[in-house]
Amino acid sequence: MSDSSSGTTRKHTALPKAQILIEALPWLTRHHGRTVVIKFGGNAMVNEDLKAAFAQDVVFLRHAGLKPVVVHGGGPQISAALDRHGIVSEFRAGLRVTSEEAMDVVRMVLAGQVQRELVGLLNQHGPLAVGLTGEDAHTITATRHQPEIDGRPVDIGRVGEITEIDTGAIEALLADGRIPVVSSIARSQDDGHVYNVNADTAAAALAAALGAETLMVLTDVEGLYEDWPDSDEVISRLTASQLEKLLPELSSGMVPKMEGCLHAVRNGVRTARVIDGRVQHSILLEIFTDEGIGTMVVADEHEGEPS
Repeated sequence: MSDSSSGTTRKHTALPKAQILIEALPWLTRHHGRTVVIKFGGNAMVNEDLKAAFAQDVVFLRHAGLKPVVVHGGGPQISAALDRHGIVSEFRAGLRVTSEEAMDVVRMVLAGQVQRELVGLLNQHGPLAVGLTGEDAHTITATRHQPEIDGRPVDIGRVGEITEIDTGAIEALLADGRIPVVSSIARSQDDGHVYNVNADTAAAALAAALGAETLMVLTDVEGLYEDWPDSDEVISRLTASQLEKLLPELSSGMVPKMEGCLHAVRNGVRTARVIDGRVQHSILLEIFTDEGIGTMVVADEHEGEPS
């Protein structure tokens, strides 16, 4: 009797696990061998449990036959380091003013701290992750970005506008079964220095250049809200044209993320998704379940395709 009941218990506990795996099968088949670019940021970057879950998700994707590429910035860490060095953090047009002195700190934090920690977390699961910056092998090239405020260009220092992407180093790593972890620093096209580039923009540019299946941007919100602040209803899906109409109404923090999604889907990336990085395993929930979470952007001609 006891043998029979323990067998029944095992059957009941194992069955839901099997159902979850079967639900993931169509997505595993569709995404197999495809590149997924993931922009790592927000709370997922500073909360220890979320960082560990993120690393597990990325390694899971790799073992499930996908080719993940991680792109990161490091806003909170950069602000803290600048503070320690007595350099005031200043923002104009939503971008960090980056002096030569501040750029040294940005480079040190991104390549020497944030990237190293992320590579270490991924490599707890095997010899998988390799860190690089946009400077390496000319991966990201940029020129000086001068935003306009009240119709006039403003100098914000060593902040770059991406002009060129060379995917050679990343593709070589992917072909070798590695997980590239890219810091959002670019080489200068014209003066031998380096630039701080927005990580959302860098992730979108890399996704397009790599011909990625999906761009995923982790944020600290559930997705793009229908009518914020009057409603917290999340738009689950929209086309590039629909997103373009919404852009002028978005909060400054969401603009580079959604502009990145728009750039990606208009340049060959099949779907771009903004997902809540505060939810553990949000990446797996988005890619491998029927419901998905967050907001998905598709190119206009893909309207009507299954997600």
